[in-house]
Amino acid sequence: MSIMANFIASWGKPFMVYGYCDPHTGVFRKYTRMSSKVTIMNKHNLSVADHVWIWHYSIIDATEGITIEEGAQIGAWVGIFTHGSENSIRLLGKEFINISNKERKGYTRGKVKIGAYTFVGARSTILPGCTIGKGCIIAAGSIVSKDVPDFSIYVGNKIVGKSTIEKDLIFFKSYDFSDTYYNEEALRLIDKMKNNENIS
Repeated sequence: MSIMANFIASWGKPFMVYGYCDPHTGVFRKYTRMSSKVTIMNKHNLSVADHVWIWHYSIIDATEGITIEEGAQIGAWVGIFTHGSENSIRLLGKEFINISNKERKGYTRGKVKIGAYTFVGARSTILPGCTIGKGCIIAAGSIVSKDVPDFSIYVGNKIVGKSTIEKDLIFFKSYDFSDTYYNEEALRLIDKMKNNENIS
């Protein structure tokens, strides 16, 4: 079904394709949704878990390997890159085209990992070698050039403000999300914060 949907999509408006066969593992991800207009380079190096969402016109460069964990959401026009030629084009000059990707000196290379239930906002760019932890928010238009720890809020090119756990605590004050919350470790921290507030 996904193959047929992608074939039809090449002539039409973008739409979400439900279900994805992870080429890295061969496992079908029933609840993963990916736009018909996502561009994937080196698909065999892309590992995608279930419940992932990747929106329209994003570029996924899996040349050196990308792992997207369960529940991560990738907005529209996001670029995730695992290699770059910003140095090798000068170093290799006209010979650049004659040298295979794997042998080009000066290439920037590095695997990318996006943690479970992390949100990557529209028009963000993730550069080679970066690991983004679980439960993070990457604001729209951000440029991620370094690792981002679990539960971080990242805006522009830096971590800002409180953690997503502290942000979620506000929602827990009006409703108990314990049955659906994505992470047991984070839930324990929220419970601890709630108890501390009750004491003071």
